[in-house]
Order: sequence, then C-alpha cells, then structure tokens
Amino acid sequence: MDKLEVKGKWNEWKGKLKQKYADLTDDDLKYEEGKEDEVWGRIQKKTGKAKDDLVKWLRDLG
Repeated sequence: MDKLEVKGKWNEWKGKLKQKYADLTDDDLKYEEGKEDEVWGRIQKKTGKAKDDLVKWLRDLG
C-alpha cells in the first residue's frame, strides 16, 4: 500500500477501524507523515491482526 493511498483515505479508514475495533483510540490512529510504520504497529498491537490482513480489509471497504 503506498503512502498516497493511505493519506488520501485515512480519515475514512480511521472511522471504519474505530467501528470494528472499539478499543482503538484517536491517539492510536493519529497519522503523521513519515511515521506510517508506527501507526500500523499500534493498530496491529490493539487488533492482533497482521498488517497485510488489515490492508486487505481496508481495501475491500473501497
């Protein structure tokens, strides 16, 4: 997943992630340019899902 795709859809995806995984906070989902790996790490830690699984799920959302 490239950075432009993430940046362009992040607000939409953030809402979907919070709906599916209620224990994710705004701080967990705070997107900062250049720190994408940190965001994915926090999401993976809270959800227990692999990054590839999360990316596939988000892409399937549209």
